[in-house]
Amino acid sequence: MKFDILKHKLVPHHEILKEKEVEKLLRTYNIRKENLPRILTTDPVVQAIGAKEGDVIKIVRESPTAGTSVAYRLVVSKGIE
Repeated sequence: MKFDILKHKLVPHHEILKEKEVEKLLRTYNIRKENLPRILTTDPVVQAIGAKEGDVIKIVRESPTAGTSVAYRLVVSKGIE
């Protein structure tokens, strides 16, 4: 039996954005992909959802005090050097 990290209560919802969604996000905030915060390809959730380098991930967190919080991350193979 293998542990499913996506079902853990402390892991927020992660989803890979489609290309059209990425374009809309970048237009809305007038940024480039490279301006997004990064998440490594070695992250267990990135591996679990099958994301690859260059993908943009939407992370939705639920909080009793803040309500819903949405963050975006660019998948990269290595951190900033």
